[in-house]
This record gives sequence, structure tokens and C-alpha cells, in this order.
Amino acid sequence: MAIQLPEYPESYWRRTAELPVFPRLTQDLKTEFAVVGGGITGLTTAYLLAKEGRRVALLTADRLLSGTTGYTTAKITAQHDLIYDELISHFGEDNAQLYYQANAGALSFMRILVAGQGIACDFVDEDAVVYATREEGLHKIEKEYAAYQKLGIEVERYASLSLPFGATAALSMKRQARFHPGPYAAFLASEIVRLGGEIFEETTVDKFHEGEPATVTTKDGYTVTCDAVASCSHFPFFDNGLYFARLHAETSYVIAVKSPYDYPGGMYISADEPKRSVRTVTYNGEQLLLIGGESHKTGQGECTIEHYEALKRFASETFGVDEIRYRWSTHDLVTLDKLPYIGHARKGTPNLLVATGYRKWGMTSSAVAGRLLADLLLERDNPYAELFGPSRFHANPDVATLAKETASTAYHFVKGKLEWLKKDPEELGLDEGAAVRIHGRRCGAYRDHEGKLHTVDTTCTHMGCETEWNAGDRTWDCPCHGSRFKYDGEVINGPAKEPLKRL
Repeated sequence: MAIQLPEYPESYWRRTAELPVFPRLTQDLKTEFAVVGGGITGLTTAYLLAKEGRRVALLTADRLLSGTTGYTTAKITAQHDLIYDELISHFGEDNAQLYYQANAGALSFMRILVAGQGIACDFVDEDAVVYATREEGLHKIEKEYAAYQKLGIEVERYASLSLPFGATAALSMKRQARFHPGPYAAFLASEIVRLGGEIFEETTVDKFHEGEPATVTTKDGYTVTCDAVASCSHFPFFDNGLYFARLHAETSYVIAVKSPYDYPGGMYISADEPKRSVRTVTYNGEQLLLIGGESHKTGQGECTIEHYEALKRFASETFGVDEIRYRWSTHDLVTLDKLPYIGHARKGTPNLLVATGYRKWGMTSSAVAGRLLADLLLERDNPYAELFGPSRFHANPDVATLAKETASTAYHFVKGKLEWLKKDPEELGLDEGAAVRIHGRRCGAYRDHEGKLHTVDTTCTHMGCETEWNAGDRTWDCPCHGSRFKYDGEVINGPAKEPLKRL
């Protein structure tokens, strides 16, 4: 019998996490610091502030871990694919060294916290390996190895691997780690509350109002008054700063499989395209292989279910598959220069901070961000503030990247407006969605398993681009700025704040 993909996407981390439940905000609130976002970044920031005896309130639009953290591959490493040769080229050796030190320090922070507090989160030391299977990848590996040597990063180089990748070269960064983010997040949340902090779920922060003190308002009409605000949500919740033009969203995919293969350990990522990421998870006595890859710009993938199928073929051909237990996609923001934006959100507003743009390496970057944001809020020096500061601008690569992203956005904006659609909504089968024409107008339609037809205006409520149907996840995705909506139009993540109009 052919191995089937699960019918619906579901994250292993969210399915197996036992997270505390917190109330929504139902009245105005005064606090010292407001942290917006319920992932590892927000939780780490709030935890460090609470540890210092400061009053802090964390607000998140959904439940904890409902954003990017809940859909990660959960690697904790300073080896962020092939990055150090590029960092040296664009920013120089000193800044590349700072980037490594920041992420190595974040790993150490998490390791010490887990060990010291006895957090049962499947934290396992693993080597992080980037490998090549073709000539192009081999050349990249050689350049990255030279960069490691310049920066003094401990590394082992291999001509082959014991795994069935057909690798021709590999670099191994020793003693990195993997974990389950659920129990780790649960610990941080419980500590925030124990130390006097407050957490509010299902509380969407809508606007930031400048001033001293600062205020934020929620969609339900409540006001939080505070000394400073840290935006730690997937996309910054505030309007100014032009972050929509300085970030683009990428979608990638993960499957969790039961395999007969005797996996020797380690975390792997390919230097060649298509990207392939491999690690194990062992939780509650069961081991699964996590296979990731198939990255593309959000809203620009063709027939998105095929990305899951490609991972299934790779897993079957490489390791053998008994069963695919879970599948999910993740949506990551990438900055113009590939470094996260962490720090003061914009010049002239000292009490608004932001952390975003982790480029698929959110677990380590979240700890970097939480530590840096806490230091800035507490007015302490941090050696990485300038490197990650959002107000930075580098002529190379920022200008070229901005021009490329602007051209891509313009192309997809026009393409969506001019696309001629012949499909009629009545032609849709059960569990099928598509962009359709209704009375000569472009609309979105999805017919659920019960036969009910859900129709929406496909125009993104952020800047008027046309969203595209994502069959793999049953969502409407914007190809211009990465907003995502449920099949019925409700916002999943921004920059859009308002749902698609229901028809």
C-alpha cells in the first residue's frame, strides 16, 4: 500500500505540547513593559524582564506557540546553512564573528537554562552538518570552510557521510542542539507568571501610540499603558517603519515520518537545491524523522501539495518510510541583508522595539533577540545591538535586494489583477479551492468536506494584491508581502490585519 500524506496539516510540536492556558485581556492595563507575541522571542524577553523584578505583560493574538515557533524544525545552532562566507563578504570579518558569537551565546543560554531548571524538552546535543551532493554545492562548502577558518569556528570537514545522501563534502559544527519547543515554552510561561508577570492569550494588539508613557490598543478596544513595548510577533504589529518593504515571506515544508532506518544522529541540511533538512525527534519514547525543505516565496508556489509529495519521495528513497505521522508548513520572514531586525523599531521612538526576520533560524535567533531586547529595555549595553539594529542600511546587499523584491512584488500585483479565470465555483469538488470568477469578478472559493461553499474577495487587505490558493494548507496566501488567510478569510499572519471580505 502506498504511503499517504496526512489529510490535514498539523504541527508535531503543537499536537504534543502541553501548554498552560491564559485569559484574554478584558480591561485596561498598566504595566512597565508590554511584550507582543507568544513565541519563544516574546516568552524569552518577558521571562528575562520578570527575572529582574520588572512588571511585564505578554499579549498574544492566539494561543502560545501558534505562530512560527509552533511550526519550526527546532534546531538550536549557530550553523545557519551557508552564511559565514556571505557575511564576511558583505559585512566584514568582525561583524561575521559577532553574528557567530551571538548565536553561540544563545545556544549556551538555552543549554544552561534547560539543564539548570531540569526542563524535559528533549534537549539533545547534536552536530549540525551542511553537506553537498553536487559540484556546485562542493564549491560552496569549500568557501564556507575557508570562512570558518578565518573566524576561528571549530569545524570538522568530511569527504563523505555514512548517511545515504551520496554526499561529496560536508562541514560539521560540533555540539549544537535540538529540542521540543513546547515544554521549553511552557516553562518560560510558568516562570513569567510565578515572577509576577501577566500573560494574555487571544488578545490582538492593533495599534501603538507614541508618547511617554506609550500605549497600545487591542482590537477589543482595551488600552495597555507602559514605559516601552517590544513587538515580538511574526510580523511587526505597528504600521510605521516600512517593514512590509524590508521583509519578504518564504514558505517551507516539513513531514514527520516513522522510518525503519537506523539513524545515527546529527542534524543535516543540504548545500544544494532543492534544500533538504533532516533531524530526529524523540519524545514520549517514540522517534520520528523530520524531513524539511521545498522553500519558495509565500504565495508563489505552484500546486503546494506537490512540495509535501517531493519530501515524501525524498524520505522514501533515502530512508524508507513506514508512516507519515504529521505534515506542516512554516512561514519565515527574511530581511534585505539576511540579518534579523532586533532593536529599536525606528529612529525617534525609543520606547518601541522589534524583533523579526529570522530567515528560518528562529530558535537560536529568538534567544538572541530575547536577550538583546531585555538589555535594551533595561538600558544595559549589549555587544550585538549595532549589528542587528533595524535602522541599519548596507548599500550591498540592501539596494540590490530591495530592487529585486520591489520588481517581484510589482510583477505579482499586476499578474493577479490581469489573470483571467475560467473556473466556476460550482465546478469545485469536496475539499477543493481555487480562484474563480463570480459575476465577472475575481473571487476565492473553497468547498469543504460537507459541501459548503466558502467564498471571499481574494484582494489582500494589506495593499490590494491578489492572494493565491494554497491547496496544501487550505489557505489564501499573498505573493507580494506574505500575508496568509484561512479559507474563510480570517487572518493567520500579517502584515495584513483585516480578514478577506466574505462574499
